Amino acid sequence: MAAPTSQQPSVTEREARQVAEAAREQGWRKPSFAKELFLGRFRLDLIHPHPQPAGEDVRRGEEFLAKLRDFCETRIDSARIEREARIPDEVINGLKELGALGMKIDIKYGGLGLTQVYYNRALALVGSANPAIGALLSAHQSIGVPQPLKIFGTQEQKDTFLPRCARTDITAFLLTEPDVGSDPARLATTAVPDGDSYVLDGVKLWTTNGVVADLLVVMARVPKAEGRKGGITAFVVEADSEGITVENRNAFMGLRGLENGVTRFHRVRVPAANRIGPEGAGLKIALTTLNTGRLSLPAMCVGAGKWCLKIAREWSAAREQWGKPVAFHEAVGQKISFIAATTFALEAVVDLSSQMADENRNDIRIEAALAKLYGSEMGCLMADELVQIRGGRGFETAESLAARGERAVPAEQLLRDLRINRIFEGSTEIMHLLIAREAVDAHLSVAGDLIDPEKSLSDKAKAGAKAGGFYARWLPKLVAGPGQLPNSYGEFNPDGHVDLSGHLRYVERSARKLARSTFYAMSRWQGKMETKQGFLGRIVDIGAELFAMSAACVRAEHLRATGEHGREAYQLADVFCSQSRVRVDELFGRLWHNTDELDRKVTKGVLGGSYTWLEEGIVDPSGDGAWIADATPGPSKRENVHRPIR
Repeated sequence: MAAPTSQQPSVTEREARQVAEAAREQGWRKPSFAKELFLGRFRLDLIHPHPQPAGEDVRRGEEFLAKLRDFCETRIDSARIEREARIPDEVINGLKELGALGMKIDIKYGGLGLTQVYYNRALALVGSANPAIGALLSAHQSIGVPQPLKIFGTQEQKDTFLPRCARTDITAFLLTEPDVGSDPARLATTAVPDGDSYVLDGVKLWTTNGVVADLLVVMARVPKAEGRKGGITAFVVEADSEGITVENRNAFMGLRGLENGVTRFHRVRVPAANRIGPEGAGLKIALTTLNTGRLSLPAMCVGAGKWCLKIAREWSAAREQWGKPVAFHEAVGQKISFIAATTFALEAVVDLSSQMADENRNDIRIEAALAKLYGSEMGCLMADELVQIRGGRGFETAESLAARGERAVPAEQLLRDLRINRIFEGSTEIMHLLIAREAVDAHLSVAGDLIDPEKSLSDKAKAGAKAGGFYARWLPKLVAGPGQLPNSYGEFNPDGHVDLSGHLRYVERSARKLARSTFYAMSRWQGKMETKQGFLGRIVDIGAELFAMSAACVRAEHLRATGEHGREAYQLADVFCSQSRVRVDELFGRLWHNTDELDRKVTKGVLGGSYTWLEEGIVDPSGDGAWIADATPGPSKRENVHRPIR
């Protein structure tokens, strides 16, 4: 058996991009509303009328939500979790008995078989009780063992592991390493074949659920060899295997109950039967799992928004300043309006994306990514606005408020708990790049060779001919569309309600403008386009706003048609779209008028030491230690803090 290597894989920027590109799902076998939106085609027919769940799915989902609500109200003490920085074992065991570990697992394996819609609603509910519990359940089912096995596992693997995951075993997903975040090409953990097993060596960081997990999904690099493809590969690993040490339980600014750790593998033997998919398919498995798994975070942001709205309403009616409730002072009222409208839109985005995932008739990889990006950013903004509305009480802890006789409102805790969502499962910056890559996929498929410096002149000539035909058909369609016709989308202007049709016409016009802007940028920067991350981020943010506006209008019309708060839903959709249009107009302006070039120069100066004089006059309270901990493979020298819950 080969000895484990301690060297970090050395890769160039191009090689790193190639690894990421190879992991992408290349084809588009189903239609995608968001993909069409970025191409300037507003395909309202793909999301309207709003898709509906089956009656039996609704019955089972509502039945479970009722049980879960009772559990949250009677068994979860969020203040205790915050105080002790741990979810009590009896709470986790209670969730197991309730079946919460198996919400998304098929009934035939002992799970509840809930749809994505009801799974997300359950996460929003339990996350409102305590976000750390929501994170535990989400990490277990959205990215842990159940989801990869559901999509890629063999029947034997499903029969072996899914019943355990449904009722008793907590799972975790292990990809990140101390020196490897969003650049998996440098993954250092190895899985060396040895007979009918693999031997794992390496260190994994930020293993959510890893401290208490019974089963792990581990990404490790199989060495290339004659007759063996090798590459990053996924394995199901028993967490109590010999050679596994949980070396640290990490602590964070929020989610104090999170069981997140550092896990070391030293000559850990894993049966080849536990490999998920073929060798080299690990990253593709991870990304495909996240296509719907990413919806869990925005679902919990919806729950947070609902709580922010409740507290803002109750507090702003009770608190008086200058002779009237603070809600009726415009500066506060604007914040309340933002929270209400944004919560409505986020719920529209999550429910729509989830129902499309359940129906499996659309490719929602971009929609799910947009939901994660938009939900995590807007969730943080709503929590921050709630803290501001509460004033000094928003900054004060719930425990301190209670100690002096006031209602224990954990507003500052929510802000801390939500902050990680902008980093979890793909940071905002990485999501911008991931979505941007999908948004320009059609362009790269026809014109990619034209801007690839390594392609030959003959290849470029062929690509030029191919691109010429595509753009000759595509560009003229970006000139005019239904958004310029005053009667378009008239079904969104029913009698007795505010008019939403104008907002949809704005979305249609903006989608064409977005596509033209993307084409112009590709023509201008060509191969350097991928370095224009500020531009690409704004392109994606515009797309996210347009998607949210579309979802909000479709949801409002659905609620009107079904007689559920239709008038109020139209009002919320109208104010959200009006707020969103202001943001979109600003983003369009910043596509071409910004400080990107100046920022690059200052950044170069900062790293070059030109401004160290600006750092004078302070002391640095940071402790000693390496910026990145040593992750050299080998036996652990620390106590194992693994704590399985029974």
